[in-house]
Amino acid sequence: MDIVLLGIQGSGKGTQSKFLQDRYGLAYFETGSALRKLSQEDSELGTKVKSIIEAGHLVPSEVVMDIITDFMGKLPEGTQVLFDGIPRKLDQADLFEEVMSKNDRTFKCVYVDLTEEEAVRRLTTRRICEKCKTVYPAVYDKEACEACGGKLITRSDDNPESIKNRLHAFFTETSPVIERYRTREALIDVNGQQSIEDVTKELFEKLDPVLK
Repeated sequence: MDIVLLGIQGSGKGTQSKFLQDRYGLAYFETGSALRKLSQEDSELGTKVKSIIEAGHLVPSEVVMDIITDFMGKLPEGTQVLFDGIPRKLDQADLFEEVMSKNDRTFKCVYVDLTEEEAVRRLTTRRICEKCKTVYPAVYDKEACEACGGKLITRSDDNPESIKNRLHAFFTETSPVIERYRTREALIDVNGQQSIEDVTKELFEKLDPVLK
């Protein structure tokens, strides 16, 4: 059983994904990092992805599905995957389901629920390491990254206009995906308004019966 982690920007998916990987031994797929890694590879797909990125174009969903297939094909047999933030739209969900079916994989979605107001607060106060890109919430009061010692900065796209656009995209494009899987009873809801520790605790309580 694979897990699809969904949630509004600022809901803490990146933070929680690390805890989930450690607890359940999950392989991690996040589209952005997968694209960057693949673009460095000397392969047909890697060259294709690199050319799209260098041209400044968005990577089509069909190519993203090729990347997911490539990623899963390199995993040791029996490895479960944590998909972070994909599928983002209904048409992408259709393609994702086709890929999963072709590869004989099943999945369950986990939705970290957070209000828009809290999402805006978190996005405007969080910081990111300029070296390793680890994200830190406002409650982290040190000036250096715990992981690599890099300087913590505010992301360039964590400005009011950009945040507004990203949240609008979530509500218009991703919310219907969440409702699709809720209707199918393939969705686990988690309260993202809680502290990081309490969100982790709820995730473990709800996923232990599924993954252990």
